[in-house]
Amino acid sequence: MSELNFTVPTLDEGTSIKTVEILQLNLDILNDLALTLKHAHWNVTGEAFIAVHEMLDPEIDDIRDGVDTIAERIATLGGSPNGLSTSLYQTAKSSIPQYTILVRGNTSQHLKAVDEQYMAVETIIRKSIAELDDLDIISSNIMQDILGKMELFQWKVRSHLI
Repeated sequence: MSELNFTVPTLDEGTSIKTVEILQLNLDILNDLALTLKHAHWNVTGEAFIAVHEMLDPEIDDIRDGVDTIAERIATLGGSPNGLSTSLYQTAKSSIPQYTILVRGNTSQHLKAVDEQYMAVETIIRKSIAELDDLDIISSNIMQDILGKMELFQWKVRSHLI
């Protein structure tokens, strides 16, 4: 991205461009995470099936809400959020490990794999927050809110694995 349609009045174009790039990365990895959670939702089996199956949908909704908020922040900064699968695929492929359970599997298998995905995504988000703290506090706060919700959900996942 080399230019923006406009920027918010208190940010220069260079800062906005870098912020948009960081937000786009997070938009892609969170879109991937929402799809991964839906995959787990459809394929979880066994003991605690209904509890895990029903636990996943509100988290998917929270992640999708976060994606929407990120996309709107990108637009606010003058960028064009890319929600296409090609962007998502390229970013996720190079940034996070592939989800390991590709078929129906028991709740423990899926929750362990979900936990691994959360670790990878949260690592990227924390790094992004550190960068955004110096660039755009509003974007940093958006990512902090998303991370806080994710950490709460990950605690619920891990509570099933004890």
